[in-house]
Amino acid sequence: MKVLSGLDVVERKQFENLFGKNIGLLCHQASVNQRYIHIIDLLLPLHKNNKLRIKGIFGPQHGLWGYTQENMIEWEGYQDLRTGLMIYSLYGQTRKPSQNMLTDIDIFVVDLQDIGARYYTFIWTMALLFESCAEQEIPVMVLDRINPINGSQIDGTLLDMNYRSFVGYLPLTMRHGMTIGEIAKYFQEEFYSDLHLQVVRLENWNRMFYFPDTGSPWVMPSPNIPHWESCLVYPGMCLLEGTNLSEGRGTTRPFEIFGAPWIDGWMLASRMNQLKLPGIYFRPLQFLPTFHKYKDEICEGAFLHITDRMSFKPVLTAVALLGEICRLYPHHFKWKNPPYEFEYEKMPFDILAGNMWLREYIINYKPLREIQEKMDQELREFKRIAENYTIYE
Repeated sequence: MKVLSGLDVVERKQFENLFGKNIGLLCHQASVNQRYIHIIDLLLPLHKNNKLRIKGIFGPQHGLWGYTQENMIEWEGYQDLRTGLMIYSLYGQTRKPSQNMLTDIDIFVVDLQDIGARYYTFIWTMALLFESCAEQEIPVMVLDRINPINGSQIDGTLLDMNYRSFVGYLPLTMRHGMTIGEIAKYFQEEFYSDLHLQVVRLENWNRMFYFPDTGSPWVMPSPNIPHWESCLVYPGMCLLEGTNLSEGRGTTRPFEIFGAPWIDGWMLASRMNQLKLPGIYFRPLQFLPTFHKYKDEICEGAFLHITDRMSFKPVLTAVALLGEICRLYPHHFKWKNPPYEFEYEKMPFDILAGNMWLREYIINYKPLREIQEKMDQELREFKRIAENYTIYE
């Protein structure tokens, strides 16, 4: 039985609960129904027939249609020639919708495919929208979507609010194990109590489901998450953005591929495999990034093959990898300096980690067991919070 998204559910009711309203819409290229039809194209006939009015469409990082390939590339709003509608950018100097942007909007509809990781900025665009809508007393309807890497596992560190940024704005763990609807409920009840929120639930979703179990159509939510498998490694391998290692941007499998021109991929892969990390095999390779770090330079590194999804620990894997590279290449490896994701003072790795201790533990070669124990303490703390906002079994 296929899982129905929140969009599928409201479409089945012909969007009747939006009739007669002026709506704002926060969406992106993956906001499609089971037949791959985009939410804009589902609502446009109703807009043209005056059953509802689309007052503005808002897009997150990478643009409404995911055309800003590089990371941290801002984009500007425009009037869409095809539909005549105004498209507003929420990734640039404006990340929180202004009062002028929200003029005459009766209800805001959010339809975003998240990938299950704290650093993925779409949930923070939603949080900033919540702030604006709470201030302007505009209700929000969130159309829920699946977590492609299941809702039963969490991993990594819990954000320390001293390291708050656009890759971690409110307390979540690196792998949070929630749907975007559950995150919305958590945000509303803990931080935006004045917001009137409705979550349109998924149908037929089970917390143990990975993406292939759902029968849902895969549309890449951003240019560097081309496959659902990319989501499996992202909660760990995104940490490489805070270093001078290539995280595989400029290849066809970002985050599953990593390396640098100064790495011996065969030696590194052998050492990583000797650690016997759960659920993962490192296959050595060479690659040539077409953009981003080391553009047009031959790099060596490895491809991450997940051999057991349930036992795989993405964050511990990335931490172990960084520790080995620190040992092997102390004169080449570097932590990236700011700016990064609109943060101009704190180290990029620290805002990704959501703390300073993780980088210090790696630098000081703390045992993986000790690092995992410290993460487990934070995971238990978050689990107690998240259990209050669980929608699904």
